[in-house]
Amino acid sequence: MVKVIACVLLKNGEAYLPDGSIIKNAAVYCQACANSGADEILFVDTSDSEKEHHNNLTVLKNLSRNDLGFFTAGGTCTHIDDVKKYLYTGAGRMYFAPGADPELIKESISRFGTERTACQVTTADEALRAYELGIRTFYCLNLYGNDVAMAMKAYEDTEVYCLADNREPVLNHGACGLIYSIPEEKAGSVMDYKQQLLHDGYEVNIWKPVFGWEDFKLNNDGLLPVVVQDWKNDEVLMVAYMNEEAYNMTVQTGRMTYYSRSRQSLWIKGETSGHYQYVKSLKIDCDQDTLLARVVQVGAACHTGNRSCFYRDIISRGQESVTAYKVLESVYNTIMDRKQNPKEGSYTNYLFSKGLDKILKKVGEEATEIVIAAKNPDAQDIVYELGDFLYHVMVLMAEKGITWEDVARELADRE
Repeated sequence: MVKVIACVLLKNGEAYLPDGSIIKNAAVYCQACANSGADEILFVDTSDSEKEHHNNLTVLKNLSRNDLGFFTAGGTCTHIDDVKKYLYTGAGRMYFAPGADPELIKESISRFGTERTACQVTTADEALRAYELGIRTFYCLNLYGNDVAMAMKAYEDTEVYCLADNREPVLNHGACGLIYSIPEEKAGSVMDYKQQLLHDGYEVNIWKPVFGWEDFKLNNDGLLPVVVQDWKNDEVLMVAYMNEEAYNMTVQTGRMTYYSRSRQSLWIKGETSGHYQYVKSLKIDCDQDTLLARVVQVGAACHTGNRSCFYRDIISRGQESVTAYKVLESVYNTIMDRKQNPKEGSYTNYLFSKGLDKILKKVGEEATEIVIAAKNPDAQDIVYELGDFLYHVMVLMAEKGITWEDVARELADRE
């Protein structure tokens, strides 16, 4: 199985492509790569000073707040804390640059495991020495990838990833994946690279649908209705239709493609507006006559500019059902708004104005109140104090630039 890896360089607090061109909107670029089929994103920290290293880590932390799937980050490390900083951004794996301290590599493997520690190598000899230290994953970012792949082919427990420029030789000598410099305009079309590899006879990670078009029950126009839902919050975004060609293109490209009944032609959602829909899953109902697409929606789904086409009530019985995550996210967003747009008389702004020490003091006080309430027979007392505690924790999170997504990702990694 050949992996397709998108490579991003971090330099002077900015994101660059390997060809040296700056990425204008790094967050959009990385999300598009991840959502359109990249098996991994490789972040290369090119810093040669502590200040630049700090700036690059800040960029990486901000980027990782988006859904990037699996990503690897690394560069020059002189202390185990450097290793932690990369992994704490949410990286599934970190790598050492060539010339790293062997003892530090061994310490990293001991603390975080072989599967989370890798090395960038420039020669076959470097790869062999790293293997002796316990490294099993190698990234080769120069044109000697073929030598590295050949040298490590004898070791079945290794993974070698090389530049796509040397595609034929490195894959023929056992490389597990290719590292691409994907132009910004192609970030949402990573599946095209996979389709080309598939065409050339290589096995890649693409969707293999359980149902073919012939398995569906179509409407009188020969079309299949599609209900489109946001994969994160389950919001229904729109309803559209597919013909067979649209269905096949959706599966092949990973971007929602429909059949426009008014124009009598295919319609790639977002092709003109940039508001693409990247497929997370496709489901068919019990009668096999309606498709449910769960997607990553870029921007608005509706042509009116609204997030969802279903933005107007006809009948409503009041508030929607309350879910814990939505409430926490809503309160956090309000706190962030107060931080960015101060409001006179706001208690939240009072806390921000007093600084971190005041916020920490309140978090500690509210934690103590929970302990005291837990001694009381009425559980509602605990609920009340937990509400106070969580509010102040969210103020702390906003002060330190931490989101609920960061916390959720950390908990998910512990499962």
